[in-house]
Amino acid sequence: MRLVIVESPYAGDVEANIAYARRCVRDSLLRGEAPIASHLLYTQPGVLDDDDPDERAHGISAGLAWRHVAQASVVYIDHGISNGMVYGIEAARSAGLPVEFREIGATS
Repeated sequence: MRLVIVESPYAGDVEANIAYARRCVRDSLLRGEAPIASHLLYTQPGVLDDDDPDERAHGISAGLAWRHVAQASVVYIDHGISNGMVYGIEAARSAGLPVEFREIGATS
């Protein structure tokens, strides 16, 4: 299985973005990939508080650490590209990681 980092929006309409991110992870899995979606994992209750700037920065850094073992960064763009996604794209490119843009449809 190919190890990939999933990029999709989180902030803003968090509920809709979580539902969309879950669909993105499913899409990646069904493509035979092993995705990591740190924005889903690290923002669960009791893990990190995305509204706390220090905890948000820590979560972003932890998620980007996966670029050292990932084989690609896959960016799901149906809901646009957020500032956090831009940061992830730039970090992937700086690390020499291929970046792929995908659409799966904006509705559930």
